[in-house]
Amino acid sequence: MLCTGGTGWLTIDGITRRVSSGEAAVIPAETPHLYRADERDPWTIWWLHADGSDVDPLVGVIVGPDRDPIVPVRDIYTAVGSVEQAVSAFEHDETTASLYVAAGAAWRLLSQLASDRLRGPAATADRIHIVQDFLRSNLAATTSVSELARLAGLSTSHFSALFKASAGIGVVEYVRRLRSARARELLITTDAPIADIALSVGYADAFYFSRQFRLVNGTSPSEYRTRAHRDAI
Repeated sequence: MLCTGGTGWLTIDGITRRVSSGEAAVIPAETPHLYRADERDPWTIWWLHADGSDVDPLVGVIVGPDRDPIVPVRDIYTAVGSVEQAVSAFEHDETTASLYVAAGAAWRLLSQLASDRLRGPAATADRIHIVQDFLRSNLAATTSVSELARLAGLSTSHFSALFKASAGIGVVEYVRRLRSARARELLITTDAPIADIALSVGYADAFYFSRQFRLVNGTSPSEYRTRAHRDAI
């Protein structure tokens, strides 16, 4: 279960743990458990069940003996994207081709969580990961590349080069894709007006948001929402 907002609670072996936004709860097969949303701050979650010969080894890395089943997720939007891809594949049809897509998405998600577990808390991450965590937590903020470089303790040019080497894309494109991923989630899961969604992901101008969204997704926000709702029927 991926928590993208609010708070929930997971009980395993008589121990109740808090699950907060930006965390995943990984529950091994055949493990009795209870989970619930917090009454004051109910969570928003994405979830999937995974089965197969490769699942147990990965889950063992994530929640091996005596390991907390709650995993801080460094890139929650990439994780959600994997779940969304798996769900979309099954919604399309149940052909072998779609099953391959869904299996690949589930493998990517579990691999990401295993990596996050091994790398440890975000506080131990390198400077670029600290900046990426900041950007994910402050999508609506207007922040310049020079300000992010100062956060990393690097010159602007050095920071930009290191960021692109680490992420594979520049800072501006990285922020655009982060905001687009969050916008896609809101378009699918809420009925909020597009202008409100634009503002929540850092675009005061809804028309500019639409142009940025189209650059990433090849379609406008309204068209994306219409298509997603139609495919879900």
